Amino acid sequence: MAFISVAEELTKRSATSVENKFITKYLAELEPVAVKVYLYALYLCQNGQCEYTLEDFSKKLNIDEEKIKEYFEYLDEMELIAITSKIPFEIKILDCENYYGKPKKLHPEKYDGLYEEIQSIISGRMVSQNEFREYLILLEDYNFERSAILKIVNYCVSLKGDKISGAYIKKVAKNFHADGDTTDIQVEKRLSSYTENTTTLLKIFAACSVKRQPEVEDGEALNKWLGYGFTEEAVICAAKGFKTKSIEKLDAVIEELNKNSKFDPKEIDDYRKEKTSLYDTAVAVAKSLSVYMPDPTPYVENYVGVWSSYGLSSDALKKIANYCFLSGRNSFDSMNDFVGNLYRDAFIDDNSVTHLLEQLAEDDKFIKSVHASCGLTRKIIPYDRQALSRWRDWGFNEAMILKAAELSAGKNNPMAAVNYLLSTWKNSGVYTVEQIPAGTATARKQTKRSVTDEWAATIEKLNSTHRN
Repeated sequence: MAFISVAEELTKRSATSVENKFITKYLAELEPVAVKVYLYALYLCQNGQCEYTLEDFSKKLNIDEEKIKEYFEYLDEMELIAITSKIPFEIKILDCENYYGKPKKLHPEKYDGLYEEIQSIISGRMVSQNEFREYLILLEDYNFERSAILKIVNYCVSLKGDKISGAYIKKVAKNFHADGDTTDIQVEKRLSSYTENTTTLLKIFAACSVKRQPEVEDGEALNKWLGYGFTEEAVICAAKGFKTKSIEKLDAVIEELNKNSKFDPKEIDDYRKEKTSLYDTAVAVAKSLSVYMPDPTPYVENYVGVWSSYGLSSDALKKIANYCFLSGRNSFDSMNDFVGNLYRDAFIDDNSVTHLLEQLAEDDKFIKSVHASCGLTRKIIPYDRQALSRWRDWGFNEAMILKAAELSAGKNNPMAAVNYLLSTWKNSGVYTVEQIPAGTATARKQTKRSVTDEWAATIEKLNSTHRN
């Protein structure tokens, strides 16, 4: 999937166009390179080039991929784009009209001294009038209490420093609003939970090798995980065990563990080991089958994981894969059919699987002997194995089968001839080589000549009648 998608209203435009509000409200605020990244992404989307990859984007602008992501995160804070997925990395370009209409008449006189209070908190830069207007909108349109906004600003500065962007503060405030936290008491309670979680988050960051300070989103993620029923110890166990290198990857792991009801550290560790083993088995099976497998995940989910749930061990599956390759079943689908038959017939434990595969290998070796006696050099096909099983069901031993093959050599369809002979002997009660009637092959040849002569005489008689 392309890492950039676009809002529907933008796709209807026939040229690369830039919103006037982008120029009037964003251009002066954005970092120069961020403008470059935004305009090029806009060009790609509006001109039907959404299959561009992040790597292509990086090469075209001559900017490192990680740096490109950082600029998109910055644009996400500005609400010009939305990052819809971090793994894989995907964005959606937003229409400025969705979020920034013409400001309504505000009444800053209602909030006497607010500008000075905010400026004293954000001391590393000047707060513009446009930015201050956004804080007024939060107060009037989003119903935040004045003290609640100041606490949010103060908290964001403590996280990001006194040069923090107004867009980030507004984004955090909107997250609070989305959860209904707009009063002083509600914001205080939520920020207190973030502060209480800071020590835990720092431990989790250490387990993930994340070298930054916790942010609002991290606290919200932790609260979600704790809400699922995970403990601090369990989360750290998951971070270390699955070697997650970011909070986003850890979140994906926690979601997977929650889906599979693995909450205790021991359960998590066992699940990880089992999953690692399944992936290793999938790789080994693919190698034995000589199958190219770019991503083991679907093969684990659809095949190896299912086979493992039957009770088959990794060693058993590797042996089965090797046999399947040698017997022409060199695909996961074909092996799946074979494994399904084993499961149906209760060949699951290592001993029974090993014994069966040895027997099947011996059967194939015997079938090759039958082929050689018949004068055949082709590969074994499923019919050959079915025929051998049927002949044994009829009560014939290997000596009788090989004798039938010897007598069938030179026929147009030797295996069919073997089947014919054995069927004849069965109906005649012949089950040993000594009981085979003398001249069996000659008698068949004579019968064939007699039938042929009779047919020729009939044709000649018809021709004579026609001439007369």
